[in-house]
Amino acid sequence: MLEISDAAASTAGIALLAAVTITSGGAFLARLASGGVPTTPFQQSFYRAGHGHAGVFIVLGLVCVVLSEATTLTGFWLWLARAGVLVAAILMPAGFFFSAMGKGRERPNRLVVLLWIGGAVLVGGLATLGIGLLAR
Repeated sequence: MLEISDAAASTAGIALLAAVTITSGGAFLARLASGGVPTTPFQQSFYRAGHGHAGVFIVLGLVCVVLSEATTLTGFWLWLARAGVLVAAILMPAGFFFSAMGKGRERPNRLVVLLWIGGAVLVGGLATLGIGLLAR
């Protein structure tokens, strides 16, 4: 049996419950694809990208939670290795969705900055976990 810390189990449990919310995004995309939601081609592409990134990053984030248990990282570095990808799974899709909101929008608004912040957290989490695994 795989032994993981209470913190890792809690993080994974929260991530799995959050993954349930991604299904509502799928329902929204189905309405969008059937013409039930008026959108521009830009909005359609950003909404699809947001949904796709959320799903992929949740799965990758769960892998990172498990792998972080095999490191000797502590404190902030352990948190970043364990949860960085999961934080990116919130920030980056939020950047896609929120920057595309608004009737007839053809370009992202200022909330597109969430994509860049999420990308930085993603890279930080992956790099920290990779180094932590190599240095153990």
